[in-house]
This record gives sequence, structure tokens and C-alpha cells, in this order.
Amino acid sequence: MKTNAKPGDYVEVHLTKQIYEGIFLESPKLEKEIILLKLDSGYNIGFNKKDVLDIKVVRKAKEEEEEIEIKKNGEKPNIAMIITGGTISARLNPRKGGVDWLDTPENLFKFYPELFEKVNILKVEIPFMKATEDMDFKDWQKIARVAEKLLNDNNVRGLIITHGTDFLHYTAAALSFFLKDLNKPVVLTYSQRSIDRASSDANLNLQCSALAAISDIAEVMLVGHASSNDDYCHAMPGTKVRKLHTSRRDAFKVVNAKPFAKIFLDRIEIISEYNKRKKGKVKLDVKFEEKVALVKVYPGQDPEILDYYIKKKYKGIVLEMSGLGHAPTKRARKSWIKKLKEVQEKGLIVCAAAQTIYGRLDPLVYSNGRELMETGIIYLEDMLAETALVKLGWVLGHNEWAKSKDIIKEKMLENMVGEFNDRLEE
Repeated sequence: MKTNAKPGDYVEVHLTKQIYEGIFLESPKLEKEIILLKLDSGYNIGFNKKDVLDIKVVRKAKEEEEEIEIKKNGEKPNIAMIITGGTISARLNPRKGGVDWLDTPENLFKFYPELFEKVNILKVEIPFMKATEDMDFKDWQKIARVAEKLLNDNNVRGLIITHGTDFLHYTAAALSFFLKDLNKPVVLTYSQRSIDRASSDANLNLQCSALAAISDIAEVMLVGHASSNDDYCHAMPGTKVRKLHTSRRDAFKVVNAKPFAKIFLDRIEIISEYNKRKKGKVKLDVKFEEKVALVKVYPGQDPEILDYYIKKKYKGIVLEMSGLGHAPTKRARKSWIKKLKEVQEKGLIVCAAAQTIYGRLDPLVYSNGRELMETGIIYLEDMLAETALVKLGWVLGHNEWAKSKDIIKEKMLENMVGEFNDRLEE
């Protein structure tokens, strides 16, 4: 079968009983007998060449993209953006079947023109392009340093950071601790589905993020779909939010607290208290101890796993504990009581967070919890485990605090950036 279709062309693929329409993609080098098509739904589909009767070109791909000049409007507020990667920062390249980064205001304008109806994008900074699973604390520090510079620019009213989803809540927690005396909104946003898909959440998330960035909510926040519909977004506290679904557009939810606001395309409805925009300069505090870990406790788990962290010279761990804050005790075949005392005597800081996500730890309710508390564990009440890991690394990064367990405990239990909530909300 011969065809004059080229990658990027919109085509019809004719099979014996069905016709498929979509963008003709370049086949992988090792799979030349496969024809790839990107359907209008955004999904890719492959056909064996021997099953294809014909490929008809409906319309040719544009050979060159037109130049775009973005004119700034003096009546619109100026914001800045930090682009770090993720689905929201990518666009389909039909010739290669993959994505290219949207890394300039002009590229953003081509795919998200509605964003520019609300604000001027004054600056775009790209410290790196990474999937979130490839990031670590050094990347959080890079983002914070760029953010400090942009937030202290008098011409910038607020900041949007585009980011991948999977570990976004770690970055949000880190920036909450790293950026002190926050004077303007810092908005992290994302998309679960790429812009070439009809169900993409990117456009609404960005438009709502623009309104959040020029609001008076001087907080580190996530902004994204509040439901699976395209109706409004939530502005969510950076230390009280978690990704709770693999693929839904409203994957992020506030845990044990309330969102700051509902954000519609034309207005913001405030839900809970927040720190307000103010004058002054943001201060940077990016000290961090990387020898911290998050460990999930499960039935029958051998406490000798803690010896690994002692051997590797870890400074602290957060245990995700069951119930109100439990691990196997002296009635279990493998009790943790003796080992927890031992590793803490050797200098390991042990904190406890809940596996249950919702609710608060209370080790005083049952005897098991009281036995564990007597070992010296620091129980972190309703703090999310991911936030606890980030905060522990940040606290231990300060030598003046890390020299004393009493000071570490005091700092871990101090409500610095809304990581605790006295009145839990679902």
C-alpha cells in the first residue's frame, strides 16, 4: 500500500469494515510495519500495515508556524511564570508523535490565548524541564530561588508555576517553607490531560491560576479543577493538599482543611482565611537535610528495617503509622518498641504521621499508642506525611535547630505555614 501522507497530516485510515480519522504519526524505527494515528480524542492507535486498505489525506500539515507578536496591555496586571515541565507545559508534535515544550510566551499564547486576556506574561523562567519523579530537594531550591527574584520584582503582581502532577504536593510543601514573609501569590498549576485532548484541564486551570496570581491571596497554593466538570477551580493550601486520583481532572484535594477559594473564570469566591498581599521582600530559606525518609508501617513488618537508616547515617524518618498512630508493640511477634528506643538513642529523629490521610493522630487513646509515645516519637497530629517529610528535611537543615531534639520537636510541632489545623475539615 502506497500513500502520500506525511507525519502531521490529518488522514483517514481505511480498514475492511471501519474508517479512522486523526493525525498521521511517524512510526518508531523498529516498528516500520505499524501505522500510528492520533485520534481526535487525543489517544494514539496503531494498525498493522497489512490490515490497512488505504490512507487518504484530508488536509496537509502546516509546513511553517506563523510568527506571533504579543502586545502587552497597560491596563492588565503583569505576572511572571516559572515552567518546570509536566503535561501542562507540553504540546503535541505530530511529526514525531511526542511533545515539544511550551517555553516562551509566544508558544503559550498559541495554545492558551485565553490566559493572555486576563494578564500580561511579563517574564517566563525555565530553571529545568523534568518529570516530577526525577526531581529532588535541589530542584525545589532552584524553583524557590527563581521565585524569590520574580516575587521581589515590583513590576510582577503574582507568580504561576507550571508543574507535573505526581509529586507536585511535595514541591508545594517545600516552597511553603522555603519562601518566608510571602508578599504575593505563588500559584502552582498542572494538567492531567494534554492540550491536544478535548478533555484537557489545562486551559481552565491556567485561567483560574491567572486570577489567583493577581488576587490578594499571598499564599503558596495549588490551583486546579474542583470537580470533573469545567466549571471552577479550587485554590488549595500548599501544605494541606494531596493527589488522590491517578487520572481525574480533580485529582488534587485539600486534606483536613478547606480550600482558600473557589475560582471561576470571572470571579473568586473566598472560602477560608489566608494571608493577604503585602509590601516588603520575600526572604529565602532553602536549608535542607536530604538524609530523611518516609517509611510506611505494615502488619508484621520487621523493625530491623530502621537499622538501614542508622547504617546510612540518616538524620530523621517519618513513619506512616496505622490508626491513631500505631506500629507493632510488645504483643506483636516483632515489636517495634525496643528498636525505636535504640535508634533514637543513636540520634535518629522519628516522627509519626497517619496512613489514613484524613484525621489526626492521638497516641493516648489506646495502650499501644501510649507505649509508642513513651519511646520519644514526635507525633505530628494532622500533618500530611508528604508535608511532614519535607518539613523534617527543612528543620534538620538548620544546624542551630538540629543540635537539640527538644528544639527539633518544638519546630516540628510549630504551625509555621498552615501545616496543622486545629479544626479538621473534610
